[in-house]
Order: sequence, then C-alpha cells, then structure tokens
Amino acid sequence: MKILYAINSINPDAGGVAEGTYNSSKEMIKRGHALEIASLDDPNAPFVENFELPCHALGPGRGFYNYSSSYKSWMAENIRRFDCVIIQGIWRYHALTTRHACMKNNVPYFVFTHGMLSPWFKHSYPLKHMKKWLFWPWGDYRVLRDARAVLFTTEEERLLSRQSFWLYRARERTVGYGINDVPDGVDGQKKAFFKNFPALAAKPFLFFIGRIHPVKGCDLLINAFAELSKKYPEWHLVMAGPDQVGLRGELEALCAKNGVADKVHWIGMISGDVKWGAFRAAEAFVLPSHQENFGIVVAEAMACGTSVLITDKVNIWREVESSGGGLVQPDTLKDVAALLEQFLALSPQARQDMSDAARLGFEKHFTIQEATASLEGALLKGIEEQTT
Repeated sequence: MKILYAINSINPDAGGVAEGTYNSSKEMIKRGHALEIASLDDPNAPFVENFELPCHALGPGRGFYNYSSSYKSWMAENIRRFDCVIIQGIWRYHALTTRHACMKNNVPYFVFTHGMLSPWFKHSYPLKHMKKWLFWPWGDYRVLRDARAVLFTTEEERLLSRQSFWLYRARERTVGYGINDVPDGVDGQKKAFFKNFPALAAKPFLFFIGRIHPVKGCDLLINAFAELSKKYPEWHLVMAGPDQVGLRGELEALCAKNGVADKVHWIGMISGDVKWGAFRAAEAFVLPSHQENFGIVVAEAMACGTSVLITDKVNIWREVESSGGGLVQPDTLKDVAALLEQFLALSPQARQDMSDAARLGFEKHFTIQEATASLEGALLKGIEEQTT
C-alpha cells in the first residue's frame, strides 16, 4: 500500500500523537508499505528539517484552527497518489480538508481521534465544548461519518467517544496502539541520567514525565506526595516534561506551601538515554491523569520494567491492572494518595515482582509490531470495502 498520514504537527513536543505517528510509520515501512506524511508545520522548523521520514510540511497554519492554503492545494494535487489516508486527530484544519480531498477523489481514509472526543473535556471545559458544537455538525462529525473506519486505541476510548456529542455516527474499530521496545544499555542509560542530575543519585524516587498540564493531575500528585512525605521522608519526586501552559510556577509554589520543595525535582524536557535512564532509575512511574487516551509513557515505563501507578482515567488501566505491572486508583486526591502509599508500603520483593510483571505486560499488550499488524488489517479491509 501507499499510505499518507495527515497530521496537525510532527513536533515531538506536541505529545504522543506525533511520536505515535513516527513509530507507526517506521513499522509500516518495515512491513513493505510506502509512506508519506503531510503536516501543517512550518517547513523551516528544526524538527521538520531533522525528520527521518518523507514529510511535506505545508504550514505554518494560521490561527487556532491552523488554516493553510498550501495544505489544501497539496492535497488536491497529490491525494490520488495514495491507496489510503490516515488522519491523525481532529479539531484542526488538516482533518476536514483531508476528508474533502478524499471524498472528491474516492480515496478511502481512516481517522484516529486520539482521545479528542473524551467526555472529560465536555465536563471540564463547557464553554469550549459549546464552541465545538457550532463546528461539529458540518465539520468533524462528517470527518468521522464518512471515514472507512474510525480507529480507537482501546475499547475504553471507543465507548467514551460516543458520549461527547449526541450527533455521532462512525464505523468503529479498535486496533490497539504500541511503541518500539526500549533500547538496550541499562547501565549506560542510568549513568547518563545521573550524570545530568547527580543530586538524585542513591535517592529513591517516583517519576512523572509528560506535559505539565491540568489534565495530567500534576497538582494531585504533588499534594498526595506531600501527604506521604512525613511518613516516607527518604522519597523524592521527579517531574519531567514541557510546561506548555505556564503551570509550573503555580505547582512549584504548591510544593513550597506543602514543605516539599527540596524533594520535588523539576528537570524539564529529557530524551534519549537520559529519559530511558530516568525510567530505569525510578522506583515507579506515576501518571495521575484525569484523561489519557492511551498513555505512551505508561507503555514506555513498562517496557523498561518499571512499575506504573496510574488512575482509571488512563484508558489502558485494565491492561495495566491485569498484567500485575502496576496499581490503579480513581483520580481524586484521596485515591492518588492511597495509590502512592500502596506502592511505598510494598516489600522490596513485591516491588521487584511488580517490575517483572510490568515488562511482561508490555510484551503482551503494547508492542508496535502487534499494533501495526492490527492497523494494517483495518486498512486492507477498508480499502477492499471501498472498491466493492
């Protein structure tokens, strides 16, 4: 097959959608398919210039919706070269414009919503939801309605996506999601991490990595950690990731107020061996999100053999719980505090058993090979249905 991925941005700082697109694309190429990516990025952006895959950066898009006349023109001229198109995410210009081009030229397309229809956003941001309703009937409702399949990474996401808008119609299919295995070199990765952050050497710590954003439950984590700090004074908390909405200052003030400023370490963006070393060195990875479509970082932690502590708003919580590789609680302060204490109270042997189970859980549920095979099957079936 010749496949086009249509995405708002390939910027790795944008979150899991960009990383997932990259990983899936590489695996599709390994399976013998030809592949290109079209995005609304500025072609002069450094991450575009360094991108390893064939990418047409057709921005920069203008405004919140990321409008780009170049993107529209390119789609009109090139869409017939492809056997199918995968639209990554909705609520941006690339989704509706790609749909128009595919419909006009009878090219089958598929859509990953990537959790963007979660009802959490409806309840947490009602004004934004009302604005989306003005766009929905003539916009992304049609994007989903006319797709050969709307693809979901978990059954949880599929069921939740039905709850945001009463006007909803889609050919639903759950295909899973996966990541590349972590690189070898445990000792070198740990060494790289501690070289960059020597103050954490020989300290037991819990690890968070992700966007510093309200949806991630960072305030819950800090408050819960502070509650337990007096009982477990030797423990530290490491917070990694980009501060996209300017929340870090408020959270640092919360640490100071709770008397744990010296035990919470803000290390910013990390990557490569430093990131893998952080996962390897941590006693557990924590993600107390209020909404998480998949949680690539959860799978990354499990791939490293690191126990995961998550809320039941992370859509892969059932797989984590059944694997024995982590613990799950609701997304309230009381429950997140209980989540941390449940782990901290474990014996060393119980922690090791959970760590071993995390790795086995990754191999069972979250490998890129299994997820890509499922996606490939969905594409072939959709193309066949389009031509019959």
